[in-house]
Amino acid sequence: MTLLETRVRPEWVDYNGHMNDAEYARVFSLAVEALMDRIGLDDAGRAQHGYTIYTLETHLCYRREAHEGQPLEVALTLLDRDTKRLHVFFAMHDLDGTLLATSEQMLMGMGQESGRPAPFPNLIEAAIAELPHVERSAWPTLAGRTIGIRR
Repeated sequence: MTLLETRVRPEWVDYNGHMNDAEYARVFSLAVEALMDRIGLDDAGRAQHGYTIYTLETHLCYRREAHEGQPLEVALTLLDRDTKRLHVFFAMHDLDGTLLATSEQMLMGMGQESGRPAPFPNLIEAAIAELPHVERSAWPTLAGRTIGIRR
């Protein structure tokens, strides 16, 4: 499911002539915001429910360079969830379908007043249930990776 469409902005391009590594993280952060909007946690939803989402962990893999003005699409796959966490996988592609980067993230639902983890409100839980979800056996190849030097 495509969550976000954007373009590489001039200010995102570094001295190497392609999108800076930090800007890939920015695009995936924008994808988290798009996900929040999709499940009802836009500005109005956060105010109504007193609820938000924090990013606990992220694993970003760079696959190809992105260049100034290049259109980008970010798709979401829900890998797992429980009552207050989402394990998500974002894939960034160009318009030709070339995989540019991935970001696997653990997101936590938080009560805004308490600043503590809290179960998803019922309406949000129902929206999450509608997201594309895959069983572990069908996870994208790049999901679940660890960092290490291969020997």
